Amino acid sequence: MKAQGKNIVVTGGGNGVGRELVLQLLGKGATVFAADINEEALKETVKKSGNSKRLFTYIVDISNRDAVFAFAEKVIADHGKVDGIINNAGIIQPFIYLNELEMDRIDKVMNINFYGTLYMVKAFLPHLLKQPDAHIVNVSSMGEFLPVPGQSIYGASKAAVKLLTEGLSSELKGTNVKVSVVIPGGIATDIKKNSNISYSVSTESSKANMLLTPVKAAALIIRAMEKKKLRTYIGKDCNAMNVLYKMSSFFAMNMINKVMSASEH
Repeated sequence: MKAQGKNIVVTGGGNGVGRELVLQLLGKGATVFAADINEEALKETVKKSGNSKRLFTYIVDISNRDAVFAFAEKVIADHGKVDGIINNAGIIQPFIYLNELEMDRIDKVMNINFYGTLYMVKAFLPHLLKQPDAHIVNVSSMGEFLPVPGQSIYGASKAAVKLLTEGLSSELKGTNVKVSVVIPGGIATDIKKNSNISYSVSTESSKANMLLTPVKAAALIIRAMEKKKLRTYIGKDCNAMNVLYKMSSFFAMNMINKVMSASEH
């Protein structure tokens, strides 16, 4: 689905990749409905858009089912239609092994990453089916196929997003709604800060050149939508580890274990 002239919802639109998605979609001629739980972050996105008349912001907690359905109804009531949704919002867990990870942190990760995506799909799909050309993009993660020590719940949430998306694609075959799952590797964003996780890794790390910038990640996500690609792996690290994992999952898992053991969090 081409962005030009379309009404598109973006979650996590207040910062990072979400903000870049908003700005690039506006640049392509779309009208954008940016959702985020952080009001100040949304205001900054509006400012960076040059106060675009095609940008509308909504404060939404996507982990709250009732809030998401009310959001969908309000967008339709205010603007008449939605052509696409990009489920970008997500958090990671603290770098803690499952045995020590508290249930409230587990619930938060699952509720935002998986249920937030599910609620958005359920709330907007009936409206998308009414449009002649519509699209759903769900952002997963390299963690969905590559087990990372201390990120098991995050990985499980993103694996659920991937399978949900691919199952949905099968169910929507023959309809006007296309579906994409985008699987990124590392992205240079504030996801740890926004997930309330302290960290001390320097941006000058030798691994930095493997990270996608938010600008590049957003461009590749939009490209996946416009090319109607079901599954897209983005980022040097993601593509490399995807190949390696398919060749030898044991070797790939052993490698990531060594990398994580040597890293600061």
